[in-house]
Amino acid sequence: MSQRPQTKSAKKRPPTKPPKNSLVAERRDRWPFILAALIVVLIGGLYLLYRATNQADGSAGTTAKSDYQVGSPGRGKQAPAFTLPATKGGTVSLDQYRGKTVLLYFHEGLGCQPCWDQIRDLDKAKTDLKTAGIDDVVAITTGPVDLIKQKVTDEHLTSVNLADADLAVSRSYEANKYGMMGNDRDGHTFILVGPDGKIGWRADYGGAPKYTMFVPVQRLLADLKAGQQ
Repeated sequence: MSQRPQTKSAKKRPPTKPPKNSLVAERRDRWPFILAALIVVLIGGLYLLYRATNQADGSAGTTAKSDYQVGSPGRGKQAPAFTLPATKGGTVSLDQYRGKTVLLYFHEGLGCQPCWDQIRDLDKAKTDLKTAGIDDVVAITTGPVDLIKQKVTDEHLTSVNLADADLAVSRSYEANKYGMMGNDRDGHTFILVGPDGKIGWRADYGGAPKYTMFVPVQRLLADLKAGQQ
């Protein structure tokens, strides 16, 4: 009986490895995303720690001195006029608040969640603000008005929010000099404008070295009261 010739089993080929240059390029492309994620986690963690610490101090209406700078124009100066597009439609001018006391809040904007938390807390504290003599709050930030409107809707905010897309108004108040983003964004600035259109108080919290992006409302009102005396 003839025997079949034995066939050699096919050798398994090792999986094809991508070129070394391709792997290096792929890893290099991932680094910006990894770095951005780490920065977001770090900033978020620092913010949560800061807020937890300062809410405890601010909830009792403490008058402990806060760290903030005072830019120009400051107290006693005429507040620069402005007209800006509003997220509720149309435009809003500072002149509309003549005869009232309005708190202007310049903030970093779309990428700053603590800034939006600040507006939400101000919305909830309307009674306390009225007691402190504040009739209205107007928030101002850079960015397209449609994107700011979407953020306002997502956060269920009720206050007046204005878009200073070209930073012109922010520069007139020098509110863009006190933040983490250089001169390209606002920091965390509050300016109280009285019924006569003059500035009664100013606090620039967002400057170096702490770059504060959230202030408990009771701490804010304590600073305002102390700053007016």
